[in-house]
Amino acid sequence: MIKLIIGKKGSGKTKLLIDRVNAAAETTNGNVVCIEQGMQLTFEISHKVRLIDAEEYKINNYDAFYGFVNGVLAGNYDIKEIFIDGILRIGSADGKKDFEGLGNLLEKLYKQIPNDITLFFTISADQNELPDSVLKFS
Repeated sequence: MIKLIIGKKGSGKTKLLIDRVNAAAETTNGNVVCIEQGMQLTFEISHKVRLIDAEEYKINNYDAFYGFVNGVLAGNYDIKEIFIDGILRIGSADGKKDFEGLGNLLEKLYKQIPNDITLFFTISADQNELPDSVLKFS
């Protein structure tokens, strides 16, 4: 399952994500992963969560991100939830709003991930900007 947290910059998306990550760490029957760019959430996220810095692995486009997520899932069959903060910064060169690439990524992940795993994405954009290929996952 894919869930989106959409909002403009400063609307509280990351705070909501942090709350959900920490709640999942306490209640999920499995492992929780959080992927971000720049390790800014280190002190906000429970130590029970595997926090991954996309910059450390040189993830700079949606194809690389897709492969990385599949690798993380292949390496740990107990993952139940993955939280991704700022997917537009991670997947688009220089943080550009590549909505077509994002739509393609979400579609590929939706078809690939097992039904018992949930991926949460924060998307820094106005909902009116997003194409149907992205909004269908919200």
